[in-house]
Amino acid sequence: MEGGGGGTLSELYQNAKRLLLRTRDGLERLERLESSSSSTGGVDSPELAFAVKRDITQIQSLCADMDRLWRSIAAKSQRDLWKRKVEQVAEEADSLKESLDKYFLRNQRRTQEARERAELLGRANGESSHVLRIFDEETQAMQSARNSGKMLEESYATGVAILAQYAGQRERLKRAQRKALDVLNTVGLSNSVLRLIEKRHRVDKWIKYIGMTLTVIILIAFWRWTR
Repeated sequence: MEGGGGGTLSELYQNAKRLLLRTRDGLERLERLESSSSSTGGVDSPELAFAVKRDITQIQSLCADMDRLWRSIAAKSQRDLWKRKVEQVAEEADSLKESLDKYFLRNQRRTQEARERAELLGRANGESSHVLRIFDEETQAMQSARNSGKMLEESYATGVAILAQYAGQRERLKRAQRKALDVLNTVGLSNSVLRLIEKRHRVDKWIKYIGMTLTVIILIAFWRWTR
């Protein structure tokens, strides 16, 4: 009795059994490769996986042909025998297909996890670069602040030196004024001339105070600008 694709029921059955043996061997090899990939970083074999899938599809096709053939057997005992044989082949093919589907699912999960780890690592590297960039900016800001502080100290020292010069000039002016008054008193100049000198002295004193105030204002403005 022959099937539509050529071959008797017995020949189709032998072909199916041969494919079952090859499929089981292929699945065992896939599982070994999967274990090696998980423990040592090896790689899976997609060619082998699709070859196993192709064999299972061929077995299922043979089962469909055998199912049609055993139904046409006249003798009931032979018909029941071939029915059990075909059902066993079909059940084993379904079991192999289920194992292969689980393998594909695990492989897909591993691929997804590897992709997520790569994305996470890339994101972590990007965040590290961002942190380093922030540190660089803070270091530059601190260096700028130190430079500004140094400039402020130098300006303060300059202002102190200027004020010291003003104080020295004040003392010299006071000594000169006393000498001048002594001379004028000696020669008997009038009181009006003395008042004029006093007035000039007050004007010089106000000029001195204004100069000191402007210097302090300039230092404060410079300090605020550098901050």
